Formats: sequence, structure tokens, C-alpha cells
Amino acid sequence: MATDPTEQLVRLFAEESRVRAFAAVALGAGSSEQVARAAGLSAKETAVALRRLREQGVVTAGDDGELGVAYGLFKEYARAAAQRESDAGDAESPASGDRQVDLVLRTFVRDGRLVRLPARWTRKKVVLRHIAEQSFEPGVEYPERTVDEKLRAWCEDSDDIDHVTLRRYLVDLHHLSRSEGIYRRPAAPDAAAGVAGIA
Repeated sequence: MATDPTEQLVRLFAEESRVRAFAAVALGAGSSEQVARAAGLSAKETAVALRRLREQGVVTAGDDGELGVAYGLFKEYARAAAQRESDAGDAESPASGDRQVDLVLRTFVRDGRLVRLPARWTRKKVVLRHIAEQSFEPGVEYPERTVDEKLRAWCEDSDDIDHVTLRRYLVDLHHLSRSEGIYRRPAAPDAAAGVAGIA
């Protein structure tokens, strides 16, 4: 059995009868007879397909024998894949991402203005780090009004984002700390954070 869940699912669904049986369960077939009818499979094909689907945990049977899709398993696989992607990005050296960082910034920042925020989170973090580094000196205290003015300038050419959302992102990512209406950029940020794994 494959250890990578994605490879495991690909192997599982490489067989047409399993795909058809799974689709039937997903569409509400609750018994093997209903699955066979909905999927157009023989009783034997259905039994073999359902046995394999249940062994892999993608189809479950309740106490009453009613078949159902194990949606929680798919969510777990998705979380694990996201974590692997994040871990792989963290393992890359900052130098290897310099060209990617430049490309991201050229794409989303023009003439000191934010064109739009990237949809991909790793790229978004690169852009937000850049905005923090260009707008705020480390260790200097800024009142909220000043922070808003600086961030509003970044948003002038973007219909995608406003200065309040931008400020919230910067605080959430710890590019700015906030205490009693005063903001401060950390004195020694981790230069590698948010740079790796951009692609």
C-alpha cells in the first residue's frame, strides 16, 4: 500500500468499478444492492469494489449497515498535504527563492503600489513581508493613524484590498505587533520566513 495518501487514492481509483461504486455511494446509495443498481455493476463487482473502498477507509458503513463516504478522511488527507507542502517550502534555502521573490514582487507590486494580493498564500506572505519592510523601521513605534496612512498608500491602485485588511494581515503574520493602538515592527525578523516555497 502506498504511504503517500495521494498516491494511495490514485491507485485506489485506478479501477473503474471502484470509481463507479464510490460515486454511487457519494450520490446516496446506502446498500450494496443500491450501489450495484446505480453504478451498473454486477453483484460480484460491487462486492469486490466496496470491500476495497472500505479497506482503504474512503467508504464506511454505519451501525445500521448504511454506506457513506468518509469525508473526514479526505479532509485529513488535505490537511496532511498542506502540511507537507509547507514543510517542503520551509526546507528550501532563501537564496534559491530570490528569483521567485523578485518575480512575485514584480507581478504584484508596481511603482511602490500594491496591484493586488496573490491568491496563493506563500506568495501573499512574500508581498506582505515586502510591504512591512518598505513601510516600517524595525523597533520604531507607530500610532495607528500613521500605520493606516502608510498602508493606504499601498492600496491606492488596488480594488482588491484596503488598508485595514492589509494591517490585519501584517499583525497576524507578526510583521507588526500591536499594543494599545501603537504598532511596532519587530527588530530582528526572520528573513527567511515567508520566502521559501513560493512556486
